[in-house]
Amino acid sequence: MTTVAPTALDVTKYPFVFYPVGLNLSGRKCYVIGAGDDREAIEKDEALREVGADVTWIKDWEHYADEDIADAFFVIFTPQVEPPAIRIRALSDKYKFLLCAIDQPKHGFVAMQATVKAGPCRVAISTGGIAPRVGGKLRAALQAAMDTTFERFIACHNAQKERNKLRVTTSAERRAAMIAKSEGLEIDVKITYPQWFLDELAGFGPKVV
Repeated sequence: MTTVAPTALDVTKYPFVFYPVGLNLSGRKCYVIGAGDDREAIEKDEALREVGADVTWIKDWEHYADEDIADAFFVIFTPQVEPPAIRIRALSDKYKFLLCAIDQPKHGFVAMQATVKAGPCRVAISTGGIAPRVGGKLRAALQAAMDTTFERFIACHNAQKERNKLRVTTSAERRAAMIAKSEGLEIDVKITYPQWFLDELAGFGPKVV
């Protein structure tokens, strides 16, 4: 299969490109600001608690005092309404906390990543906040592939690694042994595009890029 390297990113088209990074939030003061029935707020509250963050959920997002989040390390703002997003961006500058404004990347410093989980493995997917539905589809496809069998493979692979620490003396030999254990593992990724985009590529439709 022929692969083509991605072209350099045109920052004039995508001015809010985020650098991918993981955050250690264990014990850190984090706030979720969003309504109690907001699916995004519910998911983000659960995700923050899963990694050990000290989470406060402000459900009355239209009526909170600036001082309520003065001690924040990280804030996730879920309402997709611009005036309050502008306000909380100003607060992040004032109190020096990290901010994610869901679907409003120009107001935040952090873009949430769709996460695929299989045992200890994590694959994070980000579209820079501009195509969250595409990120969701990538996540679903990868999660289907990284199933319980894959999770079992990772566990067995790790067990082999631990055994090799006792059996093999040099780091080069241990590395070679683990490379051999990965032989035969193949990962195939296929993307099917919608017809309007195929027409665009073929030159039949209006130019959108």
